[in-house]
Amino acid sequence: MGALVVVTTVGNEEQANLIARELVCRRHAACVNIVPGVRSVYRWQGKVCRDSEFMLVIKTEDHEYAAVESAIRELHSYELPEILGFKVARGEAGFLGWIATSLDKATAGCADDEDEIEEPLVPLDETNY
Repeated sequence: MGALVVVTTVGNEEQANLIARELVCRRHAACVNIVPGVRSVYRWQGKVCRDSEFMLVIKTEDHEYAAVESAIRELHSYELPEILGFKVARGEAGFLGWIATSLDKATAGCADDEDEIEEPLVPLDETNY
């Protein structure tokens, strides 16, 4: 199977966190990066619009694309969400293996309790970037 990066954007942090958590917990994605501060300029229903959004960069494999797309459609508030998949041409072998292992459905997903999600050793804020 081949590695795949899927990109989508959402309008707020709450939705970004929801989609990211669900994709990882359902084992459709190994990792989802949430990128704040994306400025989008686009044409929608005959008007040019400008919005602040959060971009989700989803690491998965080809065989999970349909499930990723379905989950995004289920959880997304946009009428027409951006869902774009890009095949990974090359990648570090260990990282690609980690993606595959992370998608193993035989392993448990996430606990229902959000408190059981591991927090980073160093809290992330603007000073860590």
